[in-house]
Amino acid sequence: MKVTARAHSNIAFIKYWGRKDELLRLPTNGSISMNLSNLFTTTTVEFLKELNEDYILVNGEMDSVINQRIVKHLDRIRAKAKTSLRAKVISQNSFPIGTGLSSSASGFAALTLAATKSLGLDLSEKELSILARQGSGSASRSIPDGFVEWMDGKTSETSFSQTIFSENYWDIVDIVVVVSKEKKELPSSEGQKRVESSIFFQTRLAHIQNKIIICKNLIKEKNFSEFGKLIEMEALELHAIMLTSWPPLMYWLPQSIYVMKSVHKWRQEGLEVYFTVNTGQDIHIICQKNDEIAVINKIKELKNIVKIIPNLPSKGSYLITNNLIKASVSVLP
Repeated sequence: MKVTARAHSNIAFIKYWGRKDELLRLPTNGSISMNLSNLFTTTTVEFLKELNEDYILVNGEMDSVINQRIVKHLDRIRAKAKTSLRAKVISQNSFPIGTGLSSSASGFAALTLAATKSLGLDLSEKELSILARQGSGSASRSIPDGFVEWMDGKTSETSFSQTIFSENYWDIVDIVVVVSKEKKELPSSEGQKRVESSIFFQTRLAHIQNKIIICKNLIKEKNFSEFGKLIEMEALELHAIMLTSWPPLMYWLPQSIYVMKSVHKWRQEGLEVYFTVNTGQDIHIICQKNDEIAVINKIKELKNIVKIIPNLPSKGSYLITNNLIKASVSVLP
């Protein structure tokens, strides 16, 4: 059965970095995130008897590294469905991949939903989140809707994500500023393996649970000023861990720092705006809905910006009817 799913990327306000179980992708700490309306992956999956191996196209290309991860995840789903059928997978992103915008989150969430449905599996949201996590940790957060908490479980069954507030709860805006479409040198999945070498890592873990509680309360109260301060400091703390790991991870580009300093300047001028950064060079600028146009106009004045992508809080993963697979298997190479 041909099935198409769409999943949205997410921005982590309280971030996870490091895994206590590499195979199951269990995080060293929980996290809080928000799904993003205009950063999404659309994936069509069809399992076919005629295929001898999986046929996978991501953004029109066959990338051996990405495809190996996808095949491994399809194997997990095949094992759950007790089948050996191979799949045709066509996936497209609405945003650059490999630049720190969590394309693996939306990608593996969409793949998980589409592939399980294609094989006739009817999994709960919790089961989908657990399964998606094994493909990419942050994909766990792209299954539920809106504002999401990823639970810090000690087992696979207790490490899943759930909605804490709906996408309509708070009309804040995440404006993604793409400063480069170049892929980062080291994927996040590899960079996380260095986390224990930072002398600040254990200090971070000692405070992270309290930070999660504070973040949830600030969202509940819609306290934008304190929320903005918290998430900006959290982003800088995360990158401090990366910079003090060995070998050090330096994901920022000069243009990334330029945008972050500009945000500080705008705030001093009276525009309430904050930034956060994932594991890459592109910057997420957070503001309230009534300041969105003013912030976008400020960004447009900056030099050498590749793209501006405004986002509202969004749903997570869901099925759509517009399939990407149009041709029959007979035309496959």
